[in-house]
Amino acid sequence: MHDTFTTSDGLQLAYNVHGTGTPVLCLAGLTRNMDDFDQVVTKFSNHAQIIRLDSRGRGASDFDPNPQNYTITQEAFDALALLDHLNLDRTAVIGTSRGGLIAMVLAATAKHRLSGVLLNDIGPELDPTGLAHIMDYLGRPCAFTSFEDAAERLPRALGAQFPNVSHSEWLNYAKRSWTAGPDRLQLRYDPKLREAIEAQGASGDAPDLWPLFHALSDLPLAALRGANSNLLTPDCWAKMKAARPDMIAAEVPDRGHVPFLDEVESTATIAAFIAQLTE
Repeated sequence: MHDTFTTSDGLQLAYNVHGTGTPVLCLAGLTRNMDDFDQVVTKFSNHAQIIRLDSRGRGASDFDPNPQNYTITQEAFDALALLDHLNLDRTAVIGTSRGGLIAMVLAATAKHRLSGVLLNDIGPELDPTGLAHIMDYLGRPCAFTSFEDAAERLPRALGAQFPNVSHSEWLNYAKRSWTAGPDRLQLRYDPKLREAIEAQGASGDAPDLWPLFHALSDLPLAALRGANSNLLTPDCWAKMKAARPDMIAAEVPDRGHVPFLDEVESTATIAAFIAQLTE
């Protein structure tokens, strides 16, 4: 179940809240939704107030009639609007992929609203290999006919990045990613996200994201990297750790882009991050 709030431009965005304590806002990746943080709720809602948001055009939130509003800046404004709706002055953020980019934008534009940031397989440099992989599927109809079909075929599609994932884990992944349709699984996001990303990519060279990463200075910071990630390179990972030697950092074996957040390394990092917030 989820609640909704209304943005300044009239969209209904879905969110839910579990637990009490220090607020932790979970922001999902480009095509993802709040269900990616189910394990965070299960494991940590007795330690913190876990808030999950479906960004506009994702999950149970409204699609935007103007796809050009699917920007990181707008999604950062939406996150602040949720904090206002919940009467929260500040929150920590667990940001997966695009959610981590949103967190960095918030650090640069509204740092006083943040108490800390955990980046899940994202940094200030984006490997073109990973970006190309995202564009291969972004906005395209799903090829799987059922959740079981997806669970059977996902190991062939993603197994190089995600070895040692069980059938039941792939089945859960499929249920988080798509919804059942009459003859094939359906996307859980607005396919016009592709239009937005293509238009933004055509506007010029990729911006330098290092100033956004440096905006996280003086905030508690943690980060996870999938050891097989095709988006966060080992070189960028090393530079992040050098720039922030105080960062709680862990690499997750047998995971690509992105770790599922249920791994031993992930849960230990989240636990240490939340403990740091409450010191």
